[in-house]
Amino acid sequence: MDALASNRRQFLKLFGTAAVIGSVAPEILARPRLAQPGLVTAGSGKLKSTSLTILHTNDVHSRLDPFPMDGSRNAGKGGVARRATLIQKIRNEQVDGHSRHVLLFDAGDIFQGTPYFNLYKGEPEILAMNRLGYDAGTIGNHDFDGGIDNMVTQFGKADFPLIIANYDFKNTVMDGRTTPCKVFEKDGVRIGVFGLGIKPEGLIPKDAYKETKYLDPIEIGNDMAAKLRGEKKCDYVICLSHLGFKYNEPTVSDNVLAAKTRNIDLVIGGHTHTFLDAPVAVNNLDGQPVWINQVGFAGINLGRIDLAFEQGKAVASTGKSVEVK
Repeated sequence: MDALASNRRQFLKLFGTAAVIGSVAPEILARPRLAQPGLVTAGSGKLKSTSLTILHTNDVHSRLDPFPMDGSRNAGKGGVARRATLIQKIRNEQVDGHSRHVLLFDAGDIFQGTPYFNLYKGEPEILAMNRLGYDAGTIGNHDFDGGIDNMVTQFGKADFPLIIANYDFKNTVMDGRTTPCKVFEKDGVRIGVFGLGIKPEGLIPKDAYKETKYLDPIEIGNDMAAKLRGEKKCDYVICLSHLGFKYNEPTVSDNVLAAKTRNIDLVIGGHTHTFLDAPVAVNNLDGQPVWINQVGFAGINLGRIDLAFEQGKAVASTGKSVEVK
């Protein structure tokens, strides 16, 4: 036990100097302060035009280091240091003479998958996400693997909110430690984000999630999207989902969610480790396309969605999966 504690202290000392996530320079790890170009239309509160990039990960599963060079399919891929470099490069891109506006999200299963989690129970994963400047994340089923008390401990170290709308933590130690939705504003454009998690029963041991109540994701998704679009006056609505991309059985998935809801523009997904080269579109209840994207697992890829807004309305968008190398 003493040796374990000593190793932990040494690990965290190294992590504090970024040694554990590679030779990442401090300027790469620092979160940027975006310039305010002052493009707001007088009296309207909306931009004449602006660009926004959404970056996202899912199912990173404690993969802080690149995969080992062992000849396997994923050999040498991923790694949080390379992701940090790529993210900062994108943040530094110039749009109309100003640094690009970027939001960075994660769709759950931050924990479990390498010895880092076995030894430190999620602490280095959260600290790494802090360094990379994540704006928000949602909760995956494997984030319960250390138990709900461990979630309180580790998520308490996050500099970003955990967004989840369909887990009711009222009678648990997680009560009050998450938020169902959050609004991010970039030069007058309001981006509403809410989170949805998968049904715990059958996936998570009962003693890990305890009295957490699972609420219907379709009903909650409609409620949250309507609230963000109406009451919160959001110009664009994103769901951070850990429901899974698509199933053969009638289980609720991102595809089902998109088809049975209104007011959602983009679903950033996780859970099924689905590698999409680019987002797919599914029409919602009003016949409007909803984009769905997911970028595999283990931080091998980084999702990128580029949006263009005119007078606060999204008028153009492109999306792709970028390999982290």
